[in-house]
Amino acid sequence: MKKTLVFLLLSIILTAQAHATEPLTLAAALAIADKNHPQIEEAASNLAATEARLGQAKANYWPQINLAADWNKGDTFLTALGGIKETEVSTTSVVVRQNIYDFGRTAGATAAARGATAAAAEGVTLSRQDVAFRVKAAWYLALAAEKQVEASRKTVVAREGLSRQAEEFFRHGIRSKVEVARTEASLYAGKSLLIRAENNRNLARLELANAMGMTSLEDRPLAEPEINPAPAPQDLASLCEEALHNRSELKRLASLKKSASGSLRSARSGYLPTLSGTATYGEAAQSMLPEGEVWALGVNLTLPIFSGFATKEQVHEANAAIRGVEAQQRNLQLQIAKEVESAWLGITEAQARFGASSKEMIAAQESQRLAMERYREGLGTMIEAVDAQAQALNAETAQIQSGYDQRIAEARLDRALGKQ
Repeated sequence: MKKTLVFLLLSIILTAQAHATEPLTLAAALAIADKNHPQIEEAASNLAATEARLGQAKANYWPQINLAADWNKGDTFLTALGGIKETEVSTTSVVVRQNIYDFGRTAGATAAARGATAAAAEGVTLSRQDVAFRVKAAWYLALAAEKQVEASRKTVVAREGLSRQAEEFFRHGIRSKVEVARTEASLYAGKSLLIRAENNRNLARLELANAMGMTSLEDRPLAEPEINPAPAPQDLASLCEEALHNRSELKRLASLKKSASGSLRSARSGYLPTLSGTATYGEAAQSMLPEGEVWALGVNLTLPIFSGFATKEQVHEANAAIRGVEAQQRNLQLQIAKEVESAWLGITEAQARFGASSKEMIAAQESQRLAMERYREGLGTMIEAVDAQAQALNAETAQIQSGYDQRIAEARLDRALGKQ
């Protein structure tokens, strides 16, 4: 039995460790963020609240049922007797009230709540898109930071070799002590760059964890995505048209406009009457129940005459809300066109920069190799070798950055187009 328990515990520990070291893919990161991020949870809670308010608005379509009980005792003037008499009366009844027609009050309030609910649903979609874009951007930045750490490590290794070679030359009297000191200085400068790159990587991983709704990624590595050929940029006009059709922000504003229109309809109904029916059934007695049955049926018509200009101002408020939403729609359309074009230009620029930086990196690495060979043979100078190393590091950094800039620009275009 003990051996079985030990085996089970070891299996659980090994499984947990294997999961912790399993590379984290972008798809898994997006799924975790969609499940855990508080921004999405907040939007879902707002949607639930608006759905509840819609149910409240619809409540006036249903009959309102109340149970009423009353007891009174005192000296009362009775007209039939022509005098004051001590009385004690108790009643218990069920009161049913049904709205028959209120000339758009309930319908307008329901339409306003339905529009607000649709807007809140688009808010959930918006939160998911914003979180997804943040995860993608943080993901590619973290991968770029990892690559930068690797490039900085290679530079440190190269400068360590340069420093050892300088010391060897000094021992043989070929080069001066100054050159040894300079190679050591360049080595420590490279180590400083490595420390900074490692810190940037840690910050990038922290940002990714935060974007996923987590506090830390711990030591979990990131899976390198497949390198697919970059698609050619689409026609800008068609992209703008697609964005205007898909963007949830515009759909949300359209729903808010419907909500404001419902509020306007409800406000205008304040000038009109309401018609309702009532029914009452219960028991009444001069002392304690029961003594006899009582019932009543009635129809009520209420016509507002003067409300202190409240209805007029409510109409003005609803009209102003509609105009405000329309202005937001026009402004958002301009902003969407700008976002699409900016992302499209970013992809075009990153693609061109990636091609140039790739060729630059190949040339810089070859220059570094030749400079190191010349220095080892005693033909080149230390300055030439260090400059070649710095140039190779800068070229590789530019190549890494341009590659992931293109991925981030593609993610930004997806967000600008309103893709799920």
